[in-house]
Amino acid sequence: MDKVVVAKKFEQFAEFWRPRIVGELNGQQVKLVKMKGDFEWHHHDVEDELFFVMKGQMIMKLRDRDVVVNPGEFLIVPRGVEHKPCAPEETHVMLFEPASTVNTGNVRSERTVEVLERL
Repeated sequence: MDKVVVAKKFEQFAEFWRPRIVGELNGQQVKLVKMKGDFEWHHHDVEDELFFVMKGQMIMKLRDRDVVVNPGEFLIVPRGVEHKPCAPEETHVMLFEPASTVNTGNVRSERTVEVLERL
């Protein structure tokens, strides 16, 4: 059992939109992801997702509105809700979600990461 220094973990990778696992608890995974630009529209049929912004700014596009999430803030996207994460600049986000969650949800594309690297 060791503490996790989140800033140090973010220093270990540079790629955008490729989440890394940094912890697990009760069937949930704690993931880190760097975002920049637009992701793609998708939803998750059975998983809720929590996005906690550590650095930068995330804009979560929903079909009826945009939600701006700043450092120190988080947003929970309930299962079944179509969403599109966007980041105007490099943004660091911590995710809390079930281990079964695939980053692109119901969509498969070149951005889909089936097996996540552990840091």
